[in-house]
Amino acid sequence: MEFYNIAYKDTNSFSELLIDYLNQDKKLNPFVNHFPSLENFEKQIIEKKRHIINREVLIEVLKEQNSNLYLSDSSQNNISLLESKETFTVTTGHQLCLFTGPLYCIYKIISAINLTEQLKEKYPKNNFVPVFWMASEDHDFQEINHISLFGKRLVWDSEQNGSVGRMNLQGIEKLIEELKGLLGETLNAKKLTLLFENSYLKNNNLSDATRYLFNELFGKYGLVIIDADDKKLKEQFIPIMKRDILENKFFDSIKKCSDSLAKDSKPQALVRDINFFKLSAGKRELIKGEVTEKEIKEDPKSFSPNVLLRPFYQESILPNIAYVGGGSEIAYWMQLKTAFEQEEIPFPILILRSSALLINKNQKIRFENFGFKIEDFFLSEDKLKKKYVLLTSKSDVSLESEKIDLENLYNRISDKASDIGLKNSISSQLRKHINNLNDLQQKLIREEKKKYKTSLNQIAKIKAQLFPNNRLQERHDNFIPFYLKDGENFLEIIKSNFDPLSPNFVVLFF
Repeated sequence: MEFYNIAYKDTNSFSELLIDYLNQDKKLNPFVNHFPSLENFEKQIIEKKRHIINREVLIEVLKEQNSNLYLSDSSQNNISLLESKETFTVTTGHQLCLFTGPLYCIYKIISAINLTEQLKEKYPKNNFVPVFWMASEDHDFQEINHISLFGKRLVWDSEQNGSVGRMNLQGIEKLIEELKGLLGETLNAKKLTLLFENSYLKNNNLSDATRYLFNELFGKYGLVIIDADDKKLKEQFIPIMKRDILENKFFDSIKKCSDSLAKDSKPQALVRDINFFKLSAGKRELIKGEVTEKEIKEDPKSFSPNVLLRPFYQESILPNIAYVGGGSEIAYWMQLKTAFEQEEIPFPILILRSSALLINKNQKIRFENFGFKIEDFFLSEDKLKKKYVLLTSKSDVSLESEKIDLENLYNRISDKASDIGLKNSISSQLRKHINNLNDLQQKLIREEKKKYKTSLNQIAKIKAQLFPNNRLQERHDNFIPFYLKDGENFLEIIKSNFDPLSPNFVVLFF
């Protein structure tokens, strides 16, 4: 097993805001509590310890929700440890995607697990529990009802609407049968088939199925899974529900923070006067009509926070010190710092989940035979082809030296001029001629490409395999092909190569 680290900025796949966050840019100080480092967790632990949450209710709910599962000793122990004020959680969350969804969902969970292990080593007097927060109240069914596998898109057809976690699993057996036909008859394929059948054919709704699936995959690491669509948990959240729904107390603070952040980055999420949905049978709708305090008090479970209020729910019911998420999640959490201060709730340390590109040996060998380096995997297809032609062509199609000569010539001409307007005119002429040379070089390269059609097609094929639809692999591919090859060891491989506090993207060669 080989691995290679590449700085996030060199992947050309992450926002400037995220790169600034990883670099701990001081301009982001108003939007974070502490930047991610093992040392900063000491302050975070002290702050969270002062914040009172109802641990008794939390443990009661977790035991109820997981009562029908076989929990590992580690997961059972972690639930019990939550009783202690010296125990803290590291939380990540995701939609209830079928069969775990894109790879990055697994990356999130492993990042959270690894961080708890690092924290335990650094702060042995405390306990740290990895928590997976199921986004069971989300209502975007089209985002979670499919996976991409072996070039096919497998879809669960259902006419259900509303909260996805509450959806029954009718009709999913057809999808399971289609999946079985693709998996084959290997030992690992049979293990996966049994896992998916037990998850989706022996549970009543998508929440229960997803909880079963992730418990089977990650229970041995002590993962604790929580479904926040729960009356007892939402009763803890009633005060904030009332402040948002009845008094609109969050709009100004979130808007102010978002506008300030927008000076350097477009806000990730839109703040509303009311940031809750109303849940009912088959529906999750924005609150538009009048809501009374009595309704909230008597039926808190029917009120569901949107993306900007969900973090407040999480931090109100968990002894949480860190949230592990993707780039867009880090961005919308930053919009909330002022509102967290308003509510006197400690703002967690934001951790960018680990990211990886998984490359098989054949792809690696072919790529290297083309003369490329590891960093070149992240170049666009067009730039890869251009680089290959420049590296391989026996004809000199590069005009870089001519550009340098031209720049030197114009610099000498500019030195003879004293008028600023004339100097600007000379500079403008230089840019125009440089652009002409760029156009000519492109034409020379296009002509030369015709000689290397087979190789360039192979380059395009590898690029498409590793970056489906020009997106990072982790945002498209499922873990199934890798599990078929390496079985349960696949998760161990990922876990052993992920450091959630590292500023590097991981390239893994299988």
